[in-house]
Amino acid sequence: MLAAFGVVALCGGGFGSTAQAAQLQVGDAAPGFNLPDQAGALHSLADYRGKWLVLYFYPKDETPGCTTEACQFRDDIATIQGMGVTVVGVSEDSIASHERFAKKYHLPFTLLADDDGKVAAEYDSLFSMLGMMKFAKRHTFIINPQGRLAAIFTDVDPKDHSRQIIEALKKLVH
Repeated sequence: MLAAFGVVALCGGGFGSTAQAAQLQVGDAAPGFNLPDQAGALHSLADYRGKWLVLYFYPKDETPGCTTEACQFRDDIATIQGMGVTVVGVSEDSIASHERFAKKYHLPFTLLADDDGKVAAEYDSLFSMLGMMKFAKRHTFIINPQGRLAAIFTDVDPKDHSRQIIEALKKLVH
């Protein structure tokens, strides 16, 4: 039964609630983080100071929507990096899961392991279902070189999202 609820939730169904801090808005300081990547190296928001950052949260490695979204970012990475922007994905999956996911799909960007969901919660991006299951919601934040939120995407279509991000970056990055 729990597995059925998980599938419904990952596909966008109900039965859950959103764990939220105060609602983040464009112009707010981006919440800090210090999380391990798929190789175990720690990354903090301060590491990206002075750079544009696309920080995208997603529910689960190896699920259809998440794989589509990651592969779209992979396919568009040259365009995004050509604008001087770094892409970083975040989910509650383990370091080992991220390592397998990145290798299998040849993902050329960092995946961070937010295993307790605290960073997702700080970004208003944690979904909790019946208190038994939680995962990151599909949200993306463009963070400017000063560490402020330049754009927030909460209605994400995995098939088009990297193109949507590129269009936003064209307007933001000078």
